[in-house]
Amino acid sequence: MTLMSPDELATRLSSGLLSFPVTHFDGALAFDERRYREHLSWQAGFDVAGLFAAGGTGEGFSLSAAEVDRVVRVAVDEVGERLPVIAPAMGSTAQATEQARAAQEAGAAGILLMPPYLTEADQAGLVEHVTAVCSATDLGVIVYSRGNAVLGDRAVAAAADRSPNFVGLKDGVGDIEQMTRTYARVGDRLMYVGGLPTAETFALPLLELGVTTYSSAMFNFVPEFALRFFSAVRAKDRAAVYGLLGEFVLPYLDIRDRRKGYAVSIVKAGLDVVGRDGGRVRPPLTNLTAEEKEELAALVSRVGDADALARIA
Repeated sequence: MTLMSPDELATRLSSGLLSFPVTHFDGALAFDERRYREHLSWQAGFDVAGLFAAGGTGEGFSLSAAEVDRVVRVAVDEVGERLPVIAPAMGSTAQATEQARAAQEAGAAGILLMPPYLTEADQAGLVEHVTAVCSATDLGVIVYSRGNAVLGDRAVAAAADRSPNFVGLKDGVGDIEQMTRTYARVGDRLMYVGGLPTAETFALPLLELGVTTYSSAMFNFVPEFALRFFSAVRAKDRAAVYGLLGEFVLPYLDIRDRRKGYAVSIVKAGLDVVGRDGGRVRPPLTNLTAEEKEELAALVSRVGDADALARIA
């Protein structure tokens, strides 16, 4: 894929659903490149706007820096000609800037800047963090506002003024007032991505606040359903959205919410139940129980996803 400018990247990503693939591990919990490549190739065959390697659903937090670099390079090699591949930048400012440089060298199309590790920070410090990472790369940067790095509207505006390649804000909070303030202050200078766990739950109300797309973890194992849901959101078809929420998403959340960390674990379990071998999660996450997998399989069988149903059968 031809190198995208930051603005071109933002336009492309805001045009459709975003894929956040899992990272596959073998029996010893080492990166399984073959299965990861197979999964990415399958994901890229659907109509999505971009693919985020080693993100939250991809357990980027459990990977070493060398593993993140390898995962990103594999993703670029496998699907980079078909989709923009977005790489993570994580940890301290020093670590995140190093990862941003490495991602550009690897051929990634953009950066997803994760919250810094552990420590809390003032808004001014977060602006400096964003500025440092944006200064380290020519790629477009999407900032994930979540956890200990929630940026208020003034901080978002200050960071955007400093860094032209800060092109997107991923919202992991769901604070309606704060999102309204941010959009009112910054407007279409940025693209906005829904980033709450199981973002489908919040997609319709956030669309009204300027959040035009979101990261879909369930796209990993029920891609046709995920795209159908996204189309209903974009069309503002309330009846369809709430029907699909009741049919699949809310019962899915009932399983997801049983233990902390299940937002990732349930996705790998979903791949297992449709015959695509998601494998295990790394500690500190825990896997679904056999009984919970059976519940999930029964739920998947109801959604009318042709590919998933064929594999269950």
